[in-house]
Amino acid sequence: MKSWQDDQLQSLFAATSEQQLFLSLVKLVRKEGFDLCSYGIRPPFPVSKPRIMVFDNYPDGWHQKYREQGYVEIDPTVRHGLRSLLPLVWTDDVFAEARDFWEDARGQGLRYGWAQPCRDPSGVAGMLTVARSNEELSDLELKLKVPRLLWMTQVAHVAMSRLVVHRILPESELRFSNREIAVMRWTAEGKTSGEIADILHITERTVNFHISNVITKLNAANKTAAAIRMAVMGLLN
Repeated sequence: MKSWQDDQLQSLFAATSEQQLFLSLVKLVRKEGFDLCSYGIRPPFPVSKPRIMVFDNYPDGWHQKYREQGYVEIDPTVRHGLRSLLPLVWTDDVFAEARDFWEDARGQGLRYGWAQPCRDPSGVAGMLTVARSNEELSDLELKLKVPRLLWMTQVAHVAMSRLVVHRILPESELRFSNREIAVMRWTAEGKTSGEIADILHITERTVNFHISNVITKLNAANKTAAAIRMAVMGLLN
């Protein structure tokens, strides 16, 4: 007999588009007692204006209010997703500094919710949010359902990344030589080209050649930006 995890894997990984995947995710979420669902995925850069993709079945009225009020700038759940990997249960305390936002959300039926951020080795972040308009989340319900929701978050992130990461993070398809990685690893440590040349027993000209290649591949402004990008993507580990 198939396990619950096997069924979930099959339903999510069988999706051939992000829309189909999200619909499968909604069905799984509803089985857990939540009629509303959101999944957001964010690449690690550009830092200043990240290319965030969000899929949800929230009310149209909430979408309009969210845009008009610029709520993305003050949304405590978004802030939490960028800073933590811990689950978040919606409470009055969570929204204490965004009372108007919280009142508007509750007015649209977004009253009780739970969110789980995640992040993969390439630096791509995601967050699953489940919500409903009635029946507060009890400690017992959370104890029973959180393990499945955690599993669902990870599987959804892997499946969604497989479908969209080439668009939101085209750098993930780049390939770097072992020498380029070694040079950039020492660059990230603050070493000069001369110091790196001594460490790797190559010429300073060769070091600069590899740095230039990496900067070009990543379309980075300079070697510092290139090193940061590679580090965030887990390429210097």
